[in-house]
Amino acid sequence: MNDSPVNDPPVSDPLRQELLGIFVGRATRRYGLSDINQLQHALQSAALAEADGAAPATVLASLLHDVGHMIHQLGEDPAARGLDDVHEELGARWLGERFGPEVSEPVRLHVAAKRYLCTVEPDYFGKLAPDSVRSLALQGGLMSADELEAFRANPFHAEAVRLRRYDEEAKDPQAQTPDFDHYLRHVPACRK
Repeated sequence: MNDSPVNDPPVSDPLRQELLGIFVGRATRRYGLSDINQLQHALQSAALAEADGAAPATVLASLLHDVGHMIHQLGEDPAARGLDDVHEELGARWLGERFGPEVSEPVRLHVAAKRYLCTVEPDYFGKLAPDSVRSLALQGGLMSADELEAFRANPFHAEAVRLRRYDEEAKDPQAQTPDFDHYLRHVPACRK
């Protein structure tokens, strides 16, 4: 666990209120095909990052990595209708207006990290949840040699891979995590 000092955001902080509005207000629908909702998935992802000793920006990116699913206008489960909601791009743009690249870039790259891991680790595809398998095809499938090289050249690729591993593991209906505010204490250090 990272022992760096953090400050709790003020209760009246507009960014805190905006995040709570999205994650507490809109993240209670089911997360893909799993038995948890978006908020549980976000909290589990952040808890895994924190337990792994990730930097505060990676913990926050893990918490917020699927914000794009909650702010798009495509309705419920667009992947089931054959649509890629491009949530990673939408979420990264939204986060980039509020946080530095240490938060927004791993979010932007977390789908590419799934494609990367499926390409370079023969057993990773077998670890994917059914909804992740379905979306992989919509998101471009395995990477070409050029795509692998471009991904590895990105300075945020390693944190995106870390985030992706937390993302895939964060689907346990029995998991107990701290609440949303616990992770929002990282906001002051990471905001623009």
